[in-house]
Amino acid sequence: MALFTEINEIISTLDLGIITDQRKESLQPLVDYLKMKMNDNKEVRLNFICTHNSRRSHLSQVWAQTMAHHFNIKNVFCYSAGTEATTVFPMIIETLQNSGFKIKKQSENINPIYNIKYSESESPIVGFSKTLDSDFNPTSEFAAIMTCSQADEDCPFIHGAEKRIPIPFEDPKAFDNTPQQKEKYNERSLQIATELLYVFSQITQK
Repeated sequence: MALFTEINEIISTLDLGIITDQRKESLQPLVDYLKMKMNDNKEVRLNFICTHNSRRSHLSQVWAQTMAHHFNIKNVFCYSAGTEATTVFPMIIETLQNSGFKIKKQSENINPIYNIKYSESESPIVGFSKTLDSDFNPTSEFAAIMTCSQADEDCPFIHGAEKRIPIPFEDPKAFDNTPQQKEKYNERSLQIATELLYVFSQITQK
C-alpha cells in the first residue's frame, strides 16, 4: 500500500508554511468539496482542467491521486482534461520520473499513453491528453478544477460538473528551451504537490 520510497521522501520535505493565506482561500473550496462528498459517503471525482491538457493538469491529477493514497483517503478518483487535446509534454513525464513515479509509455503515436505508478499495489494512472468529453472522464457529479486562467475563461460552462473551482498555476511552458526548463518544471510540480498535500491534510483533521 505504501508509496514508492522516493515519492514519500519528497512529500516529507514539502513545507506547508510557504502557502500564503490568499492561496489557502483559493484552495478552501476544494477542501470543502472533498469534505462534503466524504461526509455523504460518496465518491470524490476531481477533474483537473487546463487548455491543452499537457502540463499543469497532469501534474495536478497525478499529485492529487498520490496525496489521497498518502492519507489513505478512499474513493477519490482524479482525472484531467483540456479544452483541446494535444500531448503530454515530455518534460512533465521526466519531472514525474525524477520525483519517483514509475512510468511506462504504452503507445508511440502522436498523443502517447502513459501508465504512471505511485505505488506497487495500486493501479497506474493513465496519462494522455484528452478533451472534456473523453470517455475516460466523468460526465456527472465531479468537481472541475481549473488549473489555468485561460481554460477558466474559455469554458464558461462545464457540462456535468457540480462544482467549479479555479486554482490556477503559472505555466512552466514559459521556460521551454531555456537553461531553467528542468528547474522550473520541478518547481511547479513541487508547488502543486505542496498545495495538494495541504488540501488533503485538511480532510484528515478532526
